Amino acid sequence: MRIGLVVDEMGPSLETVIDQSQAAAEAGFAGVWLAQRTGRDALTTLAVAGRQVPGIELGTAVVPTYPRHPLALAAQALTVQEAVGNRLTLGVGVSHQFIIEDQYGYSFDRPARHLREYLSALAPLLRGESVSYQGETLKAVGAVDVAAATPPSVLVGALGPAMLRVAGELADGTITTWATAASLADHVVPAITKAAGGRTPRVVASTIVCVTSDEDERRAWVAENFGMVGQVPVYRAMLDRGHAAGPEDTVVIGDEAGVERQLRRLFDAGATELVVVLLGSDEEQARTTALLADLAG
Repeated sequence: MRIGLVVDEMGPSLETVIDQSQAAAEAGFAGVWLAQRTGRDALTTLAVAGRQVPGIELGTAVVPTYPRHPLALAAQALTVQEAVGNRLTLGVGVSHQFIIEDQYGYSFDRPARHLREYLSALAPLLRGESVSYQGETLKAVGAVDVAAATPPSVLVGALGPAMLRVAGELADGTITTWATAASLADHVVPAITKAAGGRTPRVVASTIVCVTSDEDERRAWVAENFGMVGQVPVYRAMLDRGHAAGPEDTVVIGDEAGVERQLRRLFDAGATELVVVLLGSDEEQARTTALLADLAG
């Protein structure tokens, strides 16, 4: 199994992020992944950590598109590529209306159109090509020259049909969240594979995992702390497609045998790799890490 581990970019210090990344590499995980939230910049953090943690994939899940012009993001991503020896996977996404409009002040009108135009400019820029692109939502004219960098793999946080179509046509794959095996098998994988037109897209399933003896308690914790997920329209639609009442029905929780069965179902449903968010006490996280490292080996 190809399994990556989410490292908390909001940790108490940059050194903590580096230490956690190093531990993930030493445990045999395929990569470390950082979110882009309200703390450290994910790409900058990966550039620093990647210089000290060799040999594994370094991914973002995901960088919002609206606040970063394609020329700016291409320059930053290719600089990171050069810094880490071409191990970056660039995960991008449109984020959510309440973030883009209420925090950044941009229009969130027709986000799938925005994503298509954004990737139409970004992809050639990452290949070192000059672009002269004029869309309805953005303009990009120019090029980025970082000769030592190869184009990073580009994944999209795509869940709905329109977003998956764009991801399949213009990116290397998708990163899902709050997805069950059913939603992967019946919705995500068929949609993006059809759009990819003969290519085999990456389907990176991000999920919470916890090896525990208190399954009911841990699921209840997820329901209490992530219950608002069900109120976000794109997540609500994904939960419904996966026959999940709430986020607690999408997480992978149980004893070692139960967790392994659930993980294998995700791969059987078409996931090409997993990105794991650890949950639970230190002891539970240690049990989870041990199992995942064994499966990844």
